[in-house]
Amino acid sequence: MALDGIAVSNIVSELNKKLLGGRIDKVYQPLHDEIIFSVRSLGKNLKVLATANSSHPRIHITEIQKDNPPQAPMFCMVLRKHIAGGKIVSIEQPDFERIINIKIEGINEMGDIGIKTLIIEIMGKHSNIILIDENGTILDSIKRVSHDKSSVREVLPGKQYMLPPSQDKKNPLNTNIDEFTSLLKMTEGQKLQGFIYKNYTGISPVMASEICFRGGFDPSSYCGEIAENSIERLYKAFCDVFDDIKSENYSPEIIYTEDTDKITEFSSLPMTQFEKGFKKQSFESISALLEEFYAERDNMYHIQQKAHDMRRIILTNIERCVKKSEIQQKTLKSIENREDWRVKGELLTANIYAVEKGMTVFKTINFYDENMPEIEIAIDPVKTPAENAQKYFAKYNKAKRTLAALDIQKKQNDEELIYLESILNSLESSNSDSDLLEIREELVDAGYMKRKSFKKGKGQKIKKSKPMHYISSEGFDIFVGKSNIQNDDLTLHFAGPGDLWLHTKNIPGSHVIIKTEGKCNDINDLPDNTLIEAANLAVLNSKAKDGTLVPVDYTFRRNIKKPNGSKPGMVIYEQNWSVYINPDETKAKKLQIGE
Repeated sequence: MALDGIAVSNIVSELNKKLLGGRIDKVYQPLHDEIIFSVRSLGKNLKVLATANSSHPRIHITEIQKDNPPQAPMFCMVLRKHIAGGKIVSIEQPDFERIINIKIEGINEMGDIGIKTLIIEIMGKHSNIILIDENGTILDSIKRVSHDKSSVREVLPGKQYMLPPSQDKKNPLNTNIDEFTSLLKMTEGQKLQGFIYKNYTGISPVMASEICFRGGFDPSSYCGEIAENSIERLYKAFCDVFDDIKSENYSPEIIYTEDTDKITEFSSLPMTQFEKGFKKQSFESISALLEEFYAERDNMYHIQQKAHDMRRIILTNIERCVKKSEIQQKTLKSIENREDWRVKGELLTANIYAVEKGMTVFKTINFYDENMPEIEIAIDPVKTPAENAQKYFAKYNKAKRTLAALDIQKKQNDEELIYLESILNSLESSNSDSDLLEIREELVDAGYMKRKSFKKGKGQKIKKSKPMHYISSEGFDIFVGKSNIQNDDLTLHFAGPGDLWLHTKNIPGSHVIIKTEGKCNDINDLPDNTLIEAANLAVLNSKAKDGTLVPVDYTFRRNIKKPNGSKPGMVIYEQNWSVYINPDETKAKKLQIGE
């Protein structure tokens, strides 16, 4: 679902219609690999987002508001110097590549009119945003590429700009039937889909498949299997696609699977191969489509980047707890014969006068065993019988002390492991800066992080995180905690005694509250659908969200207690019921109304 040359041509078409002749007003750089610039055009102020993010590179008009760093990065300062106030005179896509050149006319330091070009290269991990002057000299780039990183192409200030290395593909806008036929015959052992996207620039595999489908061919069939009189039919399907592009006849759409509502693909042209079992959402512009498609992905990438240090700390401590648990298990195994040591001490004491000097093994009847078997006891010939007995008693007493300490340590370690996994689950479910801030605060309070490591930036305002809010199909309010601190507040302060509390059984996850508003005096008064929907939310917000038949405990809030000194989010209960759930994200999304 990456942007191909066709989608880029759609973007260029839209930007030309809306931005050409406009003047760049302001330039910002919210993230290290992303810029936003505003353009005054046709009486409107439009914002353009361009990002060289390796996972989601793109450019489009945006309406999303983003916070900016207190101090503008160097690349942003360079852009402000050279293109702020400039007039956009052309927007082009060279050779149908995934590259967009925006030429900007402005006045240079000498007072002369000059042209600067902002180049957006949409090429996965090699994506970049580069500013060059009228001589093709690089002024700066959002990602500087030195000789150490690439011996093929340096991207550094002062260097001459070069296009990315060519893959020797043909421009699909300029092909003809003879060239098409010749290429097809030269690749007889290649699959039809591969022939199209490997020989022509800007065509993705899914669009190559669409061209085959429109021509009535199986994309996985081989080129050598295509009859001579059928090549023209394939070429016509190819030309139909690019005739639409030449005439700018775009129809942006996102395709979803009908049963799960998951995004399958997006396209700038109608995708006839996705009909049965799919549904489509059309958009007025490619920018609106990209805004919708990438909004959640961008946010998740942003959250993952900001949560990196917390995840590392949590995983390090989980690993420490796991190792400690392994050591405890080994220690427990090493003292599992402690009762045998006591018995041997007792038997040596009872038979102390029967132990002869120089013995290395003493045999006697074990009268502590109802079967009265004969037992062999190892003897140190250097020590007296009494000293040998004391040696066994000493081992036994040491094992007893070790076991007592081990019980305490194991309980503490197990509790810490459960707690850390619950924080990790909260972190993986986070979707906003306020969620992260709350989790950081918890990690600081628990002693895993230092307070100075997460000072807020100057002027930064982050609203307090709130529980997720859903309404069941039967009208009951359902709330889901997003952190341990929130779970405590939700369960212990927000929920009433008659409200229902749910949590995955013995699995880290969120507390879920069903507000009953006094309608449920008995557990059977709660409608089944509401219970199942709330239990589904409990599973989806737990470590078992990818599981099947996940057990969920539920009980009235009045049955929940928090032990003194217990960690955030930790509660106990005795009376409860259970239900088993196969998680369904689609059903949950239909119930959510926001925070």
